[in-house]
Formats: sequence, structure tokens, C-alpha cells
Amino acid sequence: MESDLVWYVSYGSNMNAERLACYIQGGRPPGALIGYTGARDRTPPREDAGVMLPGRLHFAGESRVWSGGMGFYDHDAEGPTPARAFLLTIPQFADVAAQEMHRPVQEDDPVERLVREDLGIGGGPGAAASAGTRVAVGPGRYETLVVLGEREGVPMLTFTAPESIGDLPATQPAPAYLDMLAEGLRQSHGWDREQADAYFAARGADLERVGV
Repeated sequence: MESDLVWYVSYGSNMNAERLACYIQGGRPPGALIGYTGARDRTPPREDAGVMLPGRLHFAGESRVWSGGMGFYDHDAEGPTPARAFLLTIPQFADVAAQEMHRPVQEDDPVERLVREDLGIGGGPGAAASAGTRVAVGPGRYETLVVLGEREGVPMLTFTAPESIGDLPATQPAPAYLDMLAEGLRQSHGWDREQADAYFAARGADLERVGV
């Protein structure tokens, strides 16, 4: 494998390949309130795979994209969390992260520098960070990177909030957001909607309240 590759691991709406494609190639996901410019490199992910993470999904905050609660991942909480890993270049990962953070896609992105320099990935200085390492790019809700280990010798990364589950008040996700997650779980893990809804309910979603 090329040293400039990482597995971007999604535990939320980006498990849906069509939704992730809006971050790579540009576009507006069905049901979303905003669209995206896409990455500098619009090459599709080289591979993808369903994976299980040790931490826990929870819903908090208010999404600009879907309204309702956003999905976050607490690596230290009791899991597991079904997720989907996409093999991207480090610049592509940085561009996905930038759009999640509502920042413009740009050269010399701070996420790219952090991955290479602070986490020692892609030929950066120092030893690669170990699983569970967290590094903040900024104070925003998706501006904390988490190292999840390796798959086939390639580092696995995701981003989430800096706070843990106990530090963020729970909020209810929007139906359109849960639809995206459910389709991503179907694509990556073969789950039907009943399985997905049971998972959402176990993670705090009131399905009757949100109209699912």
C-alpha cells in the first residue's frame, strides 16, 4: 500500500457511499440543507469495508446539514459501533474533514499537516500514533481526530467531538439523518431497517418522536 493512504472510518451518515461522494466529487445529499464543493482529488475511494469499532455512537448538538442531533463517536465508551472504512489519500481525508468542519477545502490544510506531523502518518516525523490517540484541530464538533488502529497495515482515522458522551447533552436526530445512517448500515453491514432502528433506539434515538 502507498504510504500516503489512510482509512477514513465513518460511523455516521458517511457510511452511505452516495453521501460520502458529495464530499469527494461535490453535490448535495438527499434531504440535506446544504451542498458541498468536493475534494481537490475527486478519485473515488480505492476500497471500502464494513468494520466494528470499540466505542459508542451518540447523538448531540444541532446539525446545520440535517437539523436535529448529530452523530458523534466516543472511543472510550462501551460499544461496539458499526462503521465503514474508506481508503483515501491523506489530502482527500483532510478535504472530507474540512467540509465536515464547514471550512473551505484548501492547499496546506491544517488536518493534513496534523496527520503527517503530529500523528506521524504518511512519512511524517516520528512514530505513528497508537490506537486511541486523540488530537484536536480546533474546538469545533468534528475537529478532534481519533486514531483507531490499522487495517492491512494502513492507519484508520475518524473525527468527532472533543467531549465524551457524558459531557454533551443528548439531542434527537432528524429522520433524514437516520435514513442516511440506515442506508449506510445496509451497504456496509447488510443490516435491514429493523436492525438499524433497533440500533438507533439503543443509542438514544426516540423513533416515535422523530417520526421514523
